[in-house]
Amino acid sequence: MELAKRVAALTPSTTLAITAKAAELKAEGHNVIGLGAGEPDFNTPTHIIEAAEEAMKEGFTKYTPSGGTNGLKDAIINKFKLDQGLNYSRNEIIVCSGAKHALYTLFQVILNEGDEVVIPTPYWVSYPEQVKLAGGSPVYVEGLEENQFKITLQQLQETVTDKTKAVIINSPSNPTGMLYNEQELKELGEYCAEKGILIVSDEIYEKLVYGENQHVSVAQLSENIKKHTIIINGVSKSHSMTGWRIGYAAGDKDIIKAMTNLASHSTSNPTSIAQYASVAAYEGPQEAVEEMRAAFEQRLNTVHEKLNSIPGFSCLKPQGAFYLFPNVKRAAEMAGCKDVDEFSAQLLEKEKVAVVPGSGFGAPDYIRLSYATSLETFEEALSRIQRYMSQFQS
Repeated sequence: MELAKRVAALTPSTTLAITAKAAELKAEGHNVIGLGAGEPDFNTPTHIIEAAEEAMKEGFTKYTPSGGTNGLKDAIINKFKLDQGLNYSRNEIIVCSGAKHALYTLFQVILNEGDEVVIPTPYWVSYPEQVKLAGGSPVYVEGLEENQFKITLQQLQETVTDKTKAVIINSPSNPTGMLYNEQELKELGEYCAEKGILIVSDEIYEKLVYGENQHVSVAQLSENIKKHTIIINGVSKSHSMTGWRIGYAAGDKDIIKAMTNLASHSTSNPTSIAQYASVAAYEGPQEAVEEMRAAFEQRLNTVHEKLNSIPGFSCLKPQGAFYLFPNVKRAAEMAGCKDVDEFSAQLLEKEKVAVVPGSGFGAPDYIRLSYATSLETFEEALSRIQRYMSQFQS
């Protein structure tokens, strides 16, 4: 049977080959270190797990409203008030089966065939594929390393056409860990509001910010910008709940209503038990969130300089999330590799270190390393990479 054209057009994940090879090597008994993890290595805080147990015992195991329970919507509304001073109503919130599902559903309801979505590079791998699945066209704008991988107002102005429907802002960014500051967001936000362009603000890493940096939501900068913004967030990264699959979108009530209608015909509702647990995540103690953030910051401060000491590696210090995104073009050349994809494959083959090639993020000269692993494990991975590169020094 012939597959649907929309599926055939999807770009396969560039990580699949390395992931499969890593699994193969592990099965053969090799000590493979994987630095591809996109999730915290901490367990979900105990009080959240206990809330889920309570939910099951009390029979909270049935269907819920498609857009999420009022209890969780109220917890999300309160979170926005406390963290950003933003005011939302229940009809401006939809709870989804993960932030990824929230993004997918959003693009399905806002895009028509040929609508353009501006996606800064480097980007999270699923943005362009989700846009294409909705019939839209990804339009890429390069976030230059000298500007901390962020796009400028001038770049956006030069890219927008009469077909532009939305712009994605991911801050802190996956894969770069960089943050847009208030002034940068204000410039981009005011321009989008003026042009009637929807801002899709992916803020899933907002609780993982380091040093003197602060997370700012573009929606908090003015009421007019807020009207043109859909915030995407969830408990996955902040509360180490990736497997619970709870994310949400906040914004224009008509868009949220359309997303809710679509969800009613796709997922029915997010998992009832996970919703109950997510209320506890937001309304319960937050010490575990800060402990995890502090642990990530300590790891970053420990390994960043060591990474930059490896021949051929050059890496800006991330401001948030839990990824390092070094430029390794020179390292690949030193190792005699035709590109960074081959270099990544060589690291796995020769030193049993699995990294994610930047080609999957629209940045082929880079690799992504996750420090959502123990400091000891990450340092061992760096030692292996250092050993591999040392043989190419003159």
